[in-house]
Amino acid sequence: MTVTNDQAQWFAQAFTQMVDNVDKAVLGKQHVIRLAFTCMLSEGHLLLEDFPGTGKTQLARAMAGTVQGTNSRVQFTPDLLPSDVTGVTIYDPAKQTFDFHPGPIFANIVLADEINRASPKTQSALLEVMEEGRVTVDGVPHPVGEPFMVIATQNPIEQAGTYRLPEAQLDRFLMKTSLGYPDHEATVAVLADAKTRDRTKALEPVVTSNVVTEMAALADEVHVDPAILAYISRIAEESRRHVSIKLGLSVRGCLAFVRCAKTWAASQGRTHVIPDDVKLISHPILCHRLLLTAEAQFANITVDQVITQILSEVAPPAERVA
Repeated sequence: MTVTNDQAQWFAQAFTQMVDNVDKAVLGKQHVIRLAFTCMLSEGHLLLEDFPGTGKTQLARAMAGTVQGTNSRVQFTPDLLPSDVTGVTIYDPAKQTFDFHPGPIFANIVLADEINRASPKTQSALLEVMEEGRVTVDGVPHPVGEPFMVIATQNPIEQAGTYRLPEAQLDRFLMKTSLGYPDHEATVAVLADAKTRDRTKALEPVVTSNVVTEMAALADEVHVDPAILAYISRIAEESRRHVSIKLGLSVRGCLAFVRCAKTWAASQGRTHVIPDDVKLISHPILCHRLLLTAEAQFANITVDQVITQILSEVAPPAERVA
């Protein structure tokens, strides 16, 4: 199926309405909200590395309210067990049967707060559900439903007693970004409405969860020219041989590039991907997938600097192939 111009325009209109709705609760962060919805409609998961009190929980609640979906929040701690996330089977003496009691992972949008504070075993349980889209307890699979998105957070401070996510697990997040502190105008607007404890309660749904599933399927059909695919492949190859990079972009990362570029193009009302789409989403896609060498870290080189350099050295395609 090929996406028509009318379908692309409908997608862009619905996408903008969703972003504008969330912007009422998370002020002054339109670009991050667009990235979050791009992640959702690409059927991926988002990692937010940010300071406390920047609106991570508000973002998750606002997104769930916008798509008329359910949301849950799990505070990750060192004593959190995998069953506390996924659920557990409990014996019912009256029925003489084992009944499954679903955990908080069974929601459309799940906020995994401070994921790096939980043990690796609990982290792995969450990441398994993210990859498979289902929970298996006592050999019985339980689908988590659609749409399904995990927004995991970790703080860049207070690293004592935390369990760093391995690079192989970080790769399972489609994007990594941060909200950051709001600008002066947005801060003043928030302070002026200090009486409102939860800005998400006033939000009305813009679309249903079924529409989100339809939009995700539509985004999959956006055309990607072979020249764009070759461009993404060259970026990956350059990242693997860069002098400052120990671990470059994986094939899974390349697939993330393609999926997100399709969704981003559709959100702009286009039926095809252009090189600028790849550039605009490059930092959220690459920043958690590239691992710096010890020498680069010692020289205070950042991943963002390396990404910018790679994009400047890899020439984007000037002509279509097909």
